[in-house]
Amino acid sequence: MATPRLEHIIVYPVKSLDPHAVERTTIRPDGGLAHDREFAVVDADGAYVNGKNEPRVHGLRSWFDPEAGRLTLRAGDGDPAAFDLEDRDGIEAWLEAFFGRSVELRRDEAGGFPDDTTAAGPTVVAEATLEAVAGWFDGIDAAEMRRRLRPNLVVSGVEPFWEDRLYADRESAVAVRVGDCEFLGSNPCRRCAVPARDPETGEPTPGFRRRFVERRRATLPEWAEEAWFEDGHYRLMANTFTPEVTVGRELRVGGEVEILGERPRPV
Repeated sequence: MATPRLEHIIVYPVKSLDPHAVERTTIRPDGGLAHDREFAVVDADGAYVNGKNEPRVHGLRSWFDPEAGRLTLRAGDGDPAAFDLEDRDGIEAWLEAFFGRSVELRRDEAGGFPDDTTAAGPTVVAEATLEAVAGWFDGIDAAEMRRRLRPNLVVSGVEPFWEDRLYADRESAVAVRVGDCEFLGSNPCRRCAVPARDPETGEPTPGFRRRFVERRRATLPEWAEEAWFEDGHYRLMANTFTPEVTVGRELRVGGEVEILGERPRPV
């Protein structure tokens, strides 16, 4: 069998907006990947503006260039607008015109704005899992499923649902080495409404959640810890903790991946 390797590293510089694939990255102090969810758009009440509560997010395209310090935004098929990252007023004015309401762009370079603030390390999924889950639906391929599920790390050379090996019971974690970095698998990621929508248009895929749950239940591998699914099977990908020793290290595409075994769960 092929050697398990890190196939893709993907960050999402603005929370809820488009992915940005990189060949290498460093691990932030909070345990996340550099530039991942570094920015977030919030409304007047401080709540995230995202695909869960704002359908127009799906019509917003974004490109991030960290070396140039630039963020480019485009509404649908309109003209792109490029901004210096320090031009917060300009970015917010553009976003307010797009959303039709007052918003603020927040930035946190050290900690970002992760969904899971406890297990704030990168999310992990097998390339074969994306292919298998895409096969549950007509007209969806693995690349689109990757955009729907929004993982950080995609691993090749492993079987479908390999990432279900990266968590154990609620008292333990599973150590995994990725290149020179070590992470601790925490739990299967609970999914929200976003995977059920076309990532380009925001249109809901009829019956997505029902079909997903049916197939996930039917194909749950024997190595998955079933206690995590007592509240339902709408879970996929592994959330991780990042040990302090990994902070500041570099992660590269092509790095070998190895499961090291169970460890005490961080407290």
